[in-house]
Amino acid sequence: MSYDLLLSGGEVIDVGGGHVGRFDVAVRGGRIAAVAPGLPRHAAREVIDAGGKLITPGLVDLHTHVHPGATYWGIDPDSVAWYSGVTTWIDAGSAGAYAIESLRAAISDSQVRVAALLNISAVGLTAPDGENRELANCDVDLAAATLATNRDLIYGVKVRMDRKTVGENGLEPLRRAIAVAETGGVPVMVHIGVAPPTVDEVLRLLRPGDIVTHCASGLATGMRDGTTILPAVIEAHAAGVLFDIGHGSGGFAFDVLEAQLKAGVAPYTISSDLHARCLYGPVFDLPTTMTKLLAVGMPLEEVIAAATVNPARALNLPGGAGTLAVGARADIAVFALEEGEFELVDAHRRSRFSDRRLANEITYVAGRPLPPRMPPRPKPWIPLTDAQREALRLRERRIRELLSAPLVGIDGLAEQFPPSSP
Repeated sequence: MSYDLLLSGGEVIDVGGGHVGRFDVAVRGGRIAAVAPGLPRHAAREVIDAGGKLITPGLVDLHTHVHPGATYWGIDPDSVAWYSGVTTWIDAGSAGAYAIESLRAAISDSQVRVAALLNISAVGLTAPDGENRELANCDVDLAAATLATNRDLIYGVKVRMDRKTVGENGLEPLRRAIAVAETGGVPVMVHIGVAPPTVDEVLRLLRPGDIVTHCASGLATGMRDGTTILPAVIEAHAAGVLFDIGHGSGGFAFDVLEAQLKAGVAPYTISSDLHARCLYGPVFDLPTTMTKLLAVGMPLEEVIAAATVNPARALNLPGGAGTLAVGARADIAVFALEEGEFELVDAHRRSRFSDRRLANEITYVAGRPLPPRMPPRPKPWIPLTDAQREALRLRERRIRELLSAPLVGIDGLAEQFPPSSP
């Protein structure tokens, strides 16, 4: 038996594939060929010593925005994927019916896998907010037809339910989103935020398997009374509504999450809601978000599952996404689990400390390492602090200095063309 690639001796956490412990991971033809201890190194064309490293399935980020050419929020996924381990990106409602073909074109050259949640509003996220204020945008028949003809791309329906987005329309956009989802047998992902509507009003309409994102929001009314999580939240969680972190620029508060964990309301999925306003902080990337969950006491195995197999199951993604199951596409992330004291901040500049952090070392898509890729500059409408702007300038300067210096000296060169004899 021959392999194209063998990752040898790593600590594997693959809850979906049933591999937790020290294993070798072998790849052949872009797919997982074997996961077992002591696989023969001589049988592999390339062997990577992964001793002391953490090997996981490629991460699945359930809530992102990756339509940079046509939306306020979108970013390029490939320029983040290579250093974060995220190989499956779920675009959460950037496109509605009017722009789904534009999204399809935008992601056609992506090296990572991109799936989508269809925005119930046909105009999608072309602006910061307000897409559901005009109910005519929330056309059930149009959205249902769009879902039916794009099932290879669309795996659910997205609706934002907060004061700025719904205006005077109350719960009606959510009702319409559910009606569309029912036509295709897919879940609804609901963004919660500043009321109206309140969290309990939203949760009463959700079905088992539907997803409430920004589940630990410090802005959403109806989540808690003081430090106590309200009964409606606990009941919805127990009934099978899936709670998703969806960090973003304003959707995550440490104290809310800690109160939820105390009440037994654990998130099913950990997502970043990575977009153009939070890429530079407070989110940065999905591994940083996952480290925040370690900081509040979630076990490492549960954190990895919540960013791999659980989101894949939530959307019924095909092809073994979120696992290292034999035959699955060989999407793999290798991390160092660094030890120290790491300060982490939520969306409200409140901090916690973790004694461990996940630092990605290499990311494979279909068995091939993703190459480094420079991120584009922030769009002119993205608000940045002076510190963020200076940090971006410093990063560009360091990269320029690194690339403009000769790669090696004379000792690192080979004589490629010997001179002719005199």
